[in-house]
Amino acid sequence: MTRNRFRRGLHRACIALIALLYVFSIPWYRDGEAPLRIWFGLPDWVAVALFCYVAVAVLNAIAWSLVDVSDGSPEETGADADPRTRR
Repeated sequence: MTRNRFRRGLHRACIALIALLYVFSIPWYRDGEAPLRIWFGLPDWVAVALFCYVAVAVLNAIAWSLVDVSDGSPEETGADADPRTRR
């Protein structure tokens, strides 16, 4: 497996985990009649949502670090600079 292929696979896995975390962060799994539990001084559903959002931020940073972003500069593309701008 090449390095680029591994990075693409890891990037896709991060994106899939981000989607799952967003779905899990919504408290629709919680019964409306369930007693309120406190975790870290917050209602349990708020603590779960905050954990999911922090995990999404971390996974998003990892996913973006795996992508090569091109700015289209001549040095990067190997093309000559625009001849109209030469002096």
